[in-house]
Amino acid sequence: MTYRPRESVFGPPLITRIPSMTYLAAALGIGILVLVGEQSATGSWAFHYVVELDVDRVMSIRTFAVILLISSLSSVLRAGMRGVRIYPDGVEARDVLGHIVPKLRRYRWPQIERIVLDGASHIAFDLWDGSRAYLPRVGDRPALEAALQKVAAARSIPIRGGVPPDDLEPEQIEED
Repeated sequence: MTYRPRESVFGPPLITRIPSMTYLAAALGIGILVLVGEQSATGSWAFHYVVELDVDRVMSIRTFAVILLISSLSSVLRAGMRGVRIYPDGVEARDVLGHIVPKLRRYRWPQIERIVLDGASHIAFDLWDGSRAYLPRVGDRPALEAALQKVAAARSIPIRGGVPPDDLEPEQIEED
């Protein structure tokens, strides 16, 4: 029977999530400003800006706040879709191209000729057709490397770079 690893997911690094989290915080701030302005006293500047000046706007400020909140939530969800998933039949690389288009690539274990861990920024696979596929950056690269080394040792996939097998901790090389 062939070794089949348990499913594990490695999410994107925090630095890629910061812009969408900042956008969400700004959208929440505007939403709170709208709610406070609607509940304020009649003579206050918040009531004047939110309620009284709303007559002259093309779009109401409440609609603007709702659209902003929905788009910021979708931005946070989109940022969270990036990463690498190891599943029993292979590896799944999830990324977003051009801040809009999701990209999903699946690599089966038999397709992978070699795992390249010596790159400074990316982990790569040399595939059976002679091409090289790069995995997206993840938040916990050492754990991803350890998981790939475990699978490579069990499936006899050559590895270039990384930690030598003798230096792996015993819990990292135990079979499931």
